[in-house]
Amino acid sequence: MAAGAVPVRAARKNAPPREDVLVAAMATIAERGLEGLTMAGLGREVGMSSGHLLYYFRSKDELLLQTLEWSEAELGTERRALLSRRGPVSERLRAYVDLYVPTQPRDPHWTLWLEVWNRSQNAGPQERDRQAAIEGAWHRDLVALLAEGISRGEFRPVDPDRVAARIRALLDGFSIQLAVGLPSMDREAILDHVREFLTETLSPRETPRAQA
Repeated sequence: MAAGAVPVRAARKNAPPREDVLVAAMATIAERGLEGLTMAGLGREVGMSSGHLLYYFRSKDELLLQTLEWSEAELGTERRALLSRRGPVSERLRAYVDLYVPTQPRDPHWTLWLEVWNRSQNAGPQERDRQAAIEGAWHRDLVALLAEGISRGEFRPVDPDRVAARIRALLDGFSIQLAVGLPSMDREAILDHVREFLTETLSPRETPRAQA
């Protein structure tokens, strides 16, 4: 064992719970942005050395991906609670959109999301599968919501999977603009655009009245 190395057993015993590290990473991103998140700084926050962090997470890329997965799990719980409410499907669809769109420029979740996707250019297939799983959860929930709205007559008959893909592409495009702080687009304007698109795409068509 090299001088100064810490036995694996001691590292495990002294390490804080994994979730504490992820919470601290997310809090750092919220307070100081990604540029403020370093392995050494995060280690000081949780009482670990940067070497210990690398032992558990292998790389900063893996730390960021696990932090995103943890954040998405939290959002997933909130999303499922919103979508399981009783009432019109259209109201739950608005709640889905509200949860999806960043709350403000430099929204920490979206900041992390964009960084992980940027780094994914060099990611391996397993990491890409994990990112796809995050995307898939949002997509499946939206497809199910659209299908329910169609079955209840609130939405016109459309292909739920294809329309869900278009809605999410619209949400992603607008959300990126807001997350990076482009001055031409604020959150209320984005929500107005999305509501207009949903109305045009999903509102049932009126049946023409028969001629007398």
